[in-house]
Amino acid sequence: MMKRFFIAFFAVCLVAISAIADEKYAEAKFEVKSHDFGTIKEADGPVSCTFEFTNTGDKPLLIIDAAASCGCTRPEYPSKPIKPGKKGKIKVTYSPIGRPGFFKKTVKVKTNGKERNTTLHIEGKVIPKTK
Repeated sequence: MMKRFFIAFFAVCLVAISAIADEKYAEAKFEVKSHDFGTIKEADGPVSCTFEFTNTGDKPLLIIDAAASCGCTRPEYPSKPIKPGKKGKIKVTYSPIGRPGFFKKTVKVKTNGKERNTTLHIEGKVIPKTK
């Protein structure tokens, strides 16, 4: 009786371990995670860059949120899930108006992927308007 119990218990453990090993997930692999705008002019207004990523996982990837470190930076991200093997983009726009000098900002991206959080970085230097 005890032998049957251990065999059954062992079989259940093997099934559980194999199910965990076969777990499927989404994963956002970003080509680059930072962008340097270099020197920009305040008078020229907002500047944008795009961060491309690929879902290298087995399940659809959902961008839950992309939050900037301040109001001068605005991320735009896809609202629909990205299928496995497909690419997506996050556009980040920085407004230099009233912000002369060096800047370094972050955008925290939250997903349903294996790595739940990714941080993107932008930086540059704003040349002030001449009066």
